[in-house]
Amino acid sequence: MGSTLFDLTGRVAMVSGAARGMGRAMALALAEHGADLLLVDRNLEGLQQTAREIGEHGRRAVLGTADVSDLTQVKALFAQLDHEYGRVDFLANVAGEGVLVAPEELTIDQLRSVMDNLVIGRFAMCQEAGRRMLRAGRGSIVNIGSLASMTALGRGHIAYSMAMGAVVQMTRELSTEWAGQGVRVNAILPAQVMNPSLEQRIAADPGMLDVWLRGIPAGRLGKADDIRGLAVLLASDASSWITGALIPMDGGNLALNGGGSLRPRLQ
Repeated sequence: MGSTLFDLTGRVAMVSGAARGMGRAMALALAEHGADLLLVDRNLEGLQQTAREIGEHGRRAVLGTADVSDLTQVKALFAQLDHEYGRVDFLANVAGEGVLVAPEELTIDQLRSVMDNLVIGRFAMCQEAGRRMLRAGRGSIVNIGSLASMTALGRGHIAYSMAMGAVVQMTRELSTEWAGQGVRVNAILPAQVMNPSLEQRIAADPGMLDVWLRGIPAGRLGKADDIRGLAVLLASDASSWITGALIPMDGGNLALNGGGSLRPRLQ
């Protein structure tokens, strides 16, 4: 008999940013372990592709095309969820965009836009999911943060880092408020995970890859699939006593002192 420790059969998950990258990887991993899903993204074509792959695992995927920074659209998403499934067991807050602008050039409108994307929209998603989970007496929420919430990156990341700092503190506060009522809230903090945006930055400045790799003892950038195991763990009962955690997914980046050096790989 196989273990049921990570079994998600009968569970419903909502994943934002599910058209590509870490959101897509999380959605597929959850489906592989038995969950049905509501997939959220502005990219309908990408959502349809993710849904097709989920169908290959014999699971159901409902599409919710929405911009999670628009609070009216967030409310509509949860109305759709209620109609299609009538429950939510797991929320993965992945979608959201930042900007790269030097602090002396950053406009207040740009800052507000980043906060709407990465903080206000994510809080609204947590709040809507949390209300339903509190009524059910159980549930799990994961916010995708960044190491930029805890350490400074420079290079124009100030708006993004400010927002991610808020996401981390939001995670702690929600966990503290809801843990005694059966709702867990955690955050995953990736370092550089390869995506189209990073590919463009490397193409524009090839030396940036070496800058990033000097801070990652594991010797490579992250891949979207690196999040799959964490997603299943945090969605399942295997993590029933984990809440308020800030989990680095960084190849050792956070552990490395700024004056440290990497040991050469053995040949």
